[in-house]
Amino acid sequence: MALPAASGVLLGVFWWLLAPGGLNLVSGNPELANAANPDSWLPRDLVLAALMLLAGCCTGLVLDGKLQGPSAGRRLAFALLGGAVGAVLAWLAGLLAAQLFGPAPDPALGPGFGFTLRSYAVLVLWPAAIAFITFVLALFGVLSRKPVK
Repeated sequence: MALPAASGVLLGVFWWLLAPGGLNLVSGNPELANAANPDSWLPRDLVLAALMLLAGCCTGLVLDGKLQGPSAGRRLAFALLGGAVGAVLAWLAGLLAAQLFGPAPDPALGPGFGFTLRSYAVLVLWPAAIAFITFVLALFGVLSRKPVK
């Protein structure tokens, strides 16, 4: 549970570095560098979504092979909880990085026009990816077993 939660802080900083409205390393488009530009809102959310999916897949792959035995349900529950905490920490760390390293938002526009997340459903992608990868790997494990004669 601690590893996904701690990696959420790192993902939040990566979100600010890569996303439009932040340092904008992915697109490099100067028009999207302004956090108040409505055209940057969807790409910004998509960058965080991609990072959440990547982190969830990595967590699910690390969890593979550790889901046998009596404590398998507990491990999965802690991984899902760690993914949810990591997603929230990534979001908050990205907002903090924007406040520390980004330009000051224009107060005339209001609080919704800075570097922020528009679609909060993105935060569910990390635990959802963990659950999906765990399901797929468990399914392949069951299907690859030889039948007992």
